Amino acid sequence: MRSLLPVLLVSLVACASGPSYDYRREPDPFLTEYVIGPSDQLSIRVWKNPDVSSEVTVRPDGTITLPLIGDLFAVGRTPSALQEEITKQLGNYLKGEGLVVSVAVAAANSYTFTVSGNVERPGVFSSPRYLTVLEAIQLAGGPSRFASPSGTKLFRRLNRTTAMTRTIPIDYPRVLDGSQPEANLILIPGDQLYVP
Repeated sequence: MRSLLPVLLVSLVACASGPSYDYRREPDPFLTEYVIGPSDQLSIRVWKNPDVSSEVTVRPDGTITLPLIGDLFAVGRTPSALQEEITKQLGNYLKGEGLVVSVAVAAANSYTFTVSGNVERPGVFSSPRYLTVLEAIQLAGGPSRFASPSGTKLFRRLNRTTAMTRTIPIDYPRVLDGSQPEANLILIPGDQLYVP
């Protein structure tokens, strides 16, 4: 009986702290290459070929238009993957071993997320840098006086090509006081935070 007492106490404490979630499985955008989205501005340079170099904005349909190549789908690709595709396509028109293409994101305009529910200023927000859950809620003015922030939820798409989401529980007060720092996730484009 004495050996069961510590196990029961640990179980009761675990139940009292609410459901557990493995926040480590969530993606960290700092550890992967940027993924191009609609409205991003790209600087595409072709070495020694200024007539083929371009400054383009990714259209809502996900495409860009380049000299010689025409329309090319860019959304969902990394700059290095797009660079490989452009180099391959330009190889049909420009000969020589000196074909060097660079693709840079001049402005990351597709980094948007939504904060809704009982916050002071709900809406769709964008930022020139990645934001955490705390920063996003503060950007929306913080929880309103009617909020129940311990039930905050983060809705995240399963992938870029589907509208299906998974629900991630966020205990805002515990994130705020530092007792659950792992739940202060970095938002990725398309995330939706809801404060009940």
